[in-house]
This record gives sequence, C-alpha cells and structure tokens, in this order.
Amino acid sequence: MKRLILLRHAKSDWDDPVARDFDRPLNRRGEKAAVVMGQFARSKDMRFDFVIASPAVRVIETLDSFFTGYGETIDPHWDRRIYLASTPTLFDVIRDLPDSAESVLMSGHNPGLEELILDLVPEDSGGPLREDVEVKFPTASIAVLDLPVAHWSEVQANSAQLASFTRPRDLDPALGPGSR
Repeated sequence: MKRLILLRHAKSDWDDPVARDFDRPLNRRGEKAAVVMGQFARSKDMRFDFVIASPAVRVIETLDSFFTGYGETIDPHWDRRIYLASTPTLFDVIRDLPDSAESVLMSGHNPGLEELILDLVPEDSGGPLREDVEVKFPTASIAVLDLPVAHWSEVQANSAQLASFTRPRDLDPALGPGSR
C-alpha cells in the first residue's frame, strides 16, 4: 500500500507584477493558509518519505510555509513536469517515484491535481469527499489517497481510496473564499 498526499499551492499574489506566471509569489493569506495546513498535517501525524513538487515560486513558498507549520523540513525533489501538468503527465511523475517511498507528498497546481484525484478515485466509491473535490480543490488544500500497490509504477486510474480531504477554510473560516 502506498500513500499519496496532494498539496495544492497556496493563494498566490495576483497583484505582484511578475513577468511570468511561474514566478508569481504567495500573498499573505496564502502564507497563513500554508502554515495552518502544515500544523494540521503535524496534528494528524502525517508522515512523508519523499516530497516532490513543481519548482514554481508559489509552490516553493507554499512548502516553506507548510514546513514552518509542520515543524520539520523535508527537502523536496523539484520536478518541472508538475508545473501546470495534465493528468497523464502527473501519472508519469507518480509512476517514476522511488519504491522506497511509502508515503509521498506532491505539491503542484490545478487543474491537474484536482483532475488527478478524480481520475484516481472511482466515482462510485469516492463518497462525499470525492464530491467535495469535484466542486473545487481550493488553494492550500490537502488530499490523502491510499493506493493498493506495492510499486508506484503500478498506479492506475480508478484505483485509489480518498482517505481525507481538508481545505484551509475547514480549519479557519477566515481562510475561506472572499477572505483577504
């Protein structure tokens, strides 16, 4: 059994006049949400053997804030394929993960992460958590998926169980839509 924990980057700063989307930083609310989600992960005793992430600035800053809240830093493996990736590309990234890792934290972007969850979790067995993801996988949200495989290369569509789905607003209503 492998565990995949997906963390969408936190709220980015659209007011920052960067030349490239790749370079867009987090805003203050995003930084706070990432810290809160790190604290939540620590409180739930989430463990990661391996961290893989998009090298976009907003993902780097999300992980920095997340690990501040988590209280421990794990050096990420940066994979450019995750930046704005489609589901087939994310499946390739997952299948390339080292088998020595039992629990992997992947941090990246939508719509790819949301679509990945919907492709991995069967519609008829996902229940209300999957329905929540179908509505939206907001910034700084965490989804925990259990995969019944011994090797990452065996991961297939419609094979995962969505163990949990947590949004920042579930932990602090001030981090919900419309908040600044």
